[in-house]
Amino acid sequence: MLRRHIENWSDAYTNVTHIPDGQSWPAGWAKKALEFREGQGSQFRAKLNVSYGSSPRNRIDLFLPEQSPLGLVVFVHGGYWLSFDKDHWSHLAAGSLARGYAVAMPSYTLCPDIRIGGIVKEIGAAIEFAAAEVDGPIMLTGHSAGGHLVSRMASATSPLSERTRARIRHVLSISGVHDLRPLMRTGMNEKLRIDEEEAIAESPVLLRPTEGVRLTCWVGGAERSEFLRQNELLANIWAGLGASTVAITEPDRHHFNIIEGLADPNHPLLESLLS
Repeated sequence: MLRRHIENWSDAYTNVTHIPDGQSWPAGWAKKALEFREGQGSQFRAKLNVSYGSSPRNRIDLFLPEQSPLGLVVFVHGGYWLSFDKDHWSHLAAGSLARGYAVAMPSYTLCPDIRIGGIVKEIGAAIEFAAAEVDGPIMLTGHSAGGHLVSRMASATSPLSERTRARIRHVLSISGVHDLRPLMRTGMNEKLRIDEEEAIAESPVLLRPTEGVRLTCWVGGAERSEFLRQNELLANIWAGLGASTVAITEPDRHHFNIIEGLADPNHPLLESLLS
């Protein structure tokens, strides 16, 4: 019998204090991303900081391979809808670019300046913009809160147009937060302002998947138990609603290094995304 009871919900969704030298990771991401943007010109083409909407953070980077793209990968960053931007993650485009795919990375308005439902609309607009720039199949992936956002794009109430939804070949949620209701019990909800109505409207586990969607939920074996539970949760529920799903636990990976496989053209994470 497995019995669980969580008393400290804020700690259950805290990662930085449970990862060795956790405070140093964001600066490391930003450094790698800057080095990639500064050095990638000799191998790839890029359109940086392009506006896709009216808000100041409605900016997107589009990295293009030398040849005509085989399709489009969109990566949506995490940070609990409260932190980070596209400039922390550019280096993660390397794997897809090496395989011949274009990669789009959007920023979005952060809470508390917006509600999560508003971010969903902004990501929809960013994907529509990128889809108009690159032909072919679309693969969506996102990390943590970004995993929530790309899963929302594949739900029946997605803000995406039918034409764009028809191009989506695969959705890969990495350590995704697919049920917003537990976050209502955390201290961060002072800024997120999730209420019952929004949790019901914006939690992928409470929504039907789009017809024919293919979903992979990927998580690290060394992650907090709530991320392991959330990973299995969406795959199980959407499978019962007719979607093609799989839940994968990558051994020994934690919440911060789980995304590194996207930068490696031969890593199983990237293989799964592009398959």
